Amino acid sequence: MVLFGGRSGEHAISCATAGGVLRAIDRARYDVVAVGITRTGQWVLADDDPDRWAIRDGHLPEVDGASARVVLPQGTVDRDVQVVEDGRVARTLGAVDVVFPLLHGPFGEDGTLQGLLELADVRYVGSGVLASAVGMDKHMMKLVLAGSGLTVGPFRVLPGGATADAATLDAFVADLGLPLFVKPARAGSSLGITRVVERSQLEDAVAEARRHDPKVVVEAAIVGREVECGVLGGRAGAPARASLPGEVVVTHDRHAFYDFEAKYLDEDGVVLSCPADLPPHVTERVREVAVRAFDAVGCEGLARVDVFVTADDEVVVNEINTMPGFTPYSMYPRMWEATGVPYAELVDELVGLALERSTGLR
Repeated sequence: MVLFGGRSGEHAISCATAGGVLRAIDRARYDVVAVGITRTGQWVLADDDPDRWAIRDGHLPEVDGASARVVLPQGTVDRDVQVVEDGRVARTLGAVDVVFPLLHGPFGEDGTLQGLLELADVRYVGSGVLASAVGMDKHMMKLVLAGSGLTVGPFRVLPGGATADAATLDAFVADLGLPLFVKPARAGSSLGITRVVERSQLEDAVAEARRHDPKVVVEAAIVGREVECGVLGGRAGAPARASLPGEVVVTHDRHAFYDFEAKYLDEDGVVLSCPADLPPHVTERVREVAVRAFDAVGCEGLARVDVFVTADDEVVVNEINTMPGFTPYSMYPRMWEATGVPYAELVDELVGLALERSTGLR
């Protein structure tokens, strides 16, 4: 089952990711069923034509609720997925061996969906409940990474329900300096992020972040190159593997940083260099840090680790993404392509990793 869409603000990006996987997966080897989750949380049988889910001319794809409803197995001894259509008796679609959950953001990438699949004893691609939840929450993620001896940048947290009064915001500036970045704690694709260069911008930046999440993370700006590294879980207990790193370079001044538009709608405003032009010892350091971050969070299957490389070659972890963008043009598959693992082979490897591991506690 290729599962995508969902309730988060990254719904459309999830659809585009699914289009890439649906195009690449070997239909001679796998029987594939596409299931979309609408913005209101309905599970529906979806079109498995990859072109249906592409981003074209700025148009963002979306799962609608007009199709037949899909019902997951209801217990550990049941593997059948049911399809329910209005006015008809439910029919069995078939047994599901593995789910590829291509959801980004809350209610999909954050452990909630993973918990549902665990309850049904269904194997799935990617990290489990705890690692997914930690990876989604930038506050908890930084605590775990720092607690494992990895370097993270200075940050402060504004909890959900806490008042963003002037004294609190003044303290953020005093502690972190300017510029700084204000982010929703549990969102991705750069949604709700603001680069703040003046104290007067801070109230609006917090309000924008809270449009996506009541909990807000405020980070000091790190001066350095934005470098990413893909990680794949190891087979049969072997260590995780790191790709060659890639680098993000924002080339147009209409983007103050690598924001949503630069990522998905303005290809001319950013350059993705893969592999990154780094000295060999820095490349190996980035790969080492990426695997350490993967292990520290307890990830399974895949993750993308984003770091800053400073002028003195220090590697500072920005964040870990447990279900990175997966279109053929996304950095995660591009980095593995540069490392010698083509897109279709990467999809097959991820499904194989999921089928290999046990269900239940592990």
